Amino acid sequence: MIYNDLYNEVLLKPCLEGADTLKIISGYATSAMAFHHLEELTNKNSNIHISLLLGMCPSDGISFSNHRGFLNIINSAYSNKFTCGYIFKYPPVHSKLYIWCKKNKLYRSFIGSANYTQNAFSKKQREVLAEINDNNVINYFSMVEKDSIYCENQEADQLIRIYNDKNYYKSHLHEERDDRNTMIVPTQDEVEKRTILLVDRRTGEVQNVAGLNWGHRRNNPNRNRNEAYIQLPPDVYRSDFFPPKPQHFTVITDDSKTFICRRAQKTGTPGTAIETPHNNALLGEYFRNRMGLANGAFVTRRDLDNYGRIDVTFYKFDDENYYMDFQPQNK
Repeated sequence: MIYNDLYNEVLLKPCLEGADTLKIISGYATSAMAFHHLEELTNKNSNIHISLLLGMCPSDGISFSNHRGFLNIINSAYSNKFTCGYIFKYPPVHSKLYIWCKKNKLYRSFIGSANYTQNAFSKKQREVLAEINDNNVINYFSMVEKDSIYCENQEADQLIRIYNDKNYYKSHLHEERDDRNTMIVPTQDEVEKRTILLVDRRTGEVQNVAGLNWGHRRNNPNRNRNEAYIQLPPDVYRSDFFPPKPQHFTVITDDSKTFICRRAQKTGTPGTAIETPHNNALLGEYFRNRMGLANGAFVTRRDLDNYGRIDVTFYKFDDENYYMDFQPQNK
């Protein structure tokens, strides 16, 4: 039985031993976990393919942010390394099963309590997984897979509930059911939030070669001018409001865009900024588009004032899911 260092023992070590395919059945899963895992495998020069099945969708559906997050992965450079299916037929599947294959043959498999989430594979929760040697795990995966639909299928939102109301995330926290099978839904006041300036706190201006204008650094004239990050104030980056690097998290915006983010900058710290690691121009492109500016334009305080907002507010649902509000406040 494995109860320490689950991430390395179950999700990394078999790949370093030559396994090339990972099949996962998980009651719940997050797109941030999938992205984090794929990025780490890629950094290790591993050409692994992951097939993920989410089991509890028939009863609990899936959050819009995670649905969009999985779609973003499917449409990214990881498209040939990742597939994601939602179980849509009853009864729902609460199993947690990790099956490694090597050259189309079963190599190692693990079963236990850990969902495919960063929380489950971190030190924040106590989980156990045990290695089993049973060829029936492949048959079980195939049986469950027959009751699934790919996340990118146009009929997915007709077969399962995808919570796509942006206001839902301000007042609800959709979590796993407890032992009494009751949904945990706190009030809006229980959702922690932080408001973060997009301008320099000292000058009140947008930084010339940092923040939203990070892509305008002169040391590389060929860089993408949309490159940007959100600078965190000390009281936020010294807190546990955002998970420490290198953990990833999903951010859904008030206009229903989705980003996979992580904290960055300053070696030896939890990270003093928020970035989109796969493409650090995504945030800059988003803010410029939202303000009606040209792609790659230099952003000024006047641009933010004309738009009606010089800050963003993040709402935290858990360590892997956040909501970012950038709605104009003076219009």
